[in-house]
Amino acid sequence: MTVANNIKSTIPQTESARVYLKFVEECFCSADKSLAGTLMAKLTTMKFDGSRSMQNHIIEMTNIAARLRTLGMKVDDTFLVQFILNSLPLEYGPFQINYNTIKDKWDVSELSSMLTQEKSRLKKQGGHSINLIGQGVGKGLKVKANKFKKKKAPSKVPHDAHKELKADVCRFCKKEGHYQKDCLKRKT
Repeated sequence: MTVANNIKSTIPQTESARVYLKFVEECFCSADKSLAGTLMAKLTTMKFDGSRSMQNHIIEMTNIAARLRTLGMKVDDTFLVQFILNSLPLEYGPFQINYNTIKDKWDVSELSSMLTQEKSRLKKQGGHSINLIGQGVGKGLKVKANKFKKKKAPSKVPHDAHKELKADVCRFCKKEGHYQKDCLKRKT
């Protein structure tokens, strides 16, 4: 009664429930293999992006590992800890180095509490980031700084040099006092 109609049509009618369930098991064992592959890909490529809490990220990865265990794949806790560490962004690099240098191996719950502490420490420290905004191919890039504005370097041109620039010669008519873009002869 709970099997979808499109699946019911692929299963032949039998008199025995045991034969029916055996046929269902044979037909859908390949689905377990593909599900395991999908879950493995998700576990190995999952990244922490800050959109949810660190606890939720770790719980989600732990749940995927538990689902893999039910499908017959062995996911050791040390592997899971490494997957979690690999899913962290670059700002957790010193934390990963620290974990790799200590002799003890943490389980998932210890890692979770340590990462929660590290996240709060990084939050207190304040993140420094720069956004790079692309305007399309060939149109150039604009760089926008989030928190820090670049101070202009003092001009190395002496103050009197600006007056000399105004007395520059027009490249079109070779007269002093204006530039080529303002030249009346060129405009006419």
